[in-house]
Amino acid sequence: MTVKETALKGCFTIQPNVFEDKRGYFFESFNQGKFEEHIGIKIDFVQDNESKSQKGVLRGLHFQIPPYAQAKLVRVVQGEVLDVAVDLRKDSPTFGKHQSVLLTAKNKTQFFMPRGFAHGFLVLSDTAIFSYKIDNVYAPDHDTGIIWNDKDLNIDWQFEKEKLILSEKDKNLQSFKNFKSPF
Repeated sequence: MTVKETALKGCFTIQPNVFEDKRGYFFESFNQGKFEEHIGIKIDFVQDNESKSQKGVLRGLHFQIPPYAQAKLVRVVQGEVLDVAVDLRKDSPTFGKHQSVLLTAKNKTQFFMPRGFAHGFLVLSDTAIFSYKIDNVYAPDHDTGIIWNDKDLNIDWQFEKEKLILSEKDKNLQSFKNFKSPF
């Protein structure tokens, strides 16, 4: 596998070794020992999640506050998404910066973000199946987020805003300016 750190310290793209022949393909979507060796941290994922969404669905920018913060390893099983991580670590040199990564079923790229990042994605294909591993349980009382179109973050979602599909929760998240980082 090929692992590259992004402009956000601690966030990595992971390109697995894919073995293809006339029958199809095979790859390791996760190997704990190799992951820890390449990323340089010990991690214990405790839950796998999957969502299916239609074109234009934007989910995010979500995160959980301590003690229920979550690291995530995300990938696309079907379709194509623009995946975004925002650094919320107040002492980080990239605090308030974001990284966008195109994740597709074809490129099989994975994106890892440690605790202390907001996360969101936008479906670019007709539908997408999105899969992610998390290292802490869902805690609704600690679940929050930053509004997707925050003017200070200035994320280019590469999509027509009028065609976005958002949940009521995601339409009403806080601004980055009003966010007080516990990370």
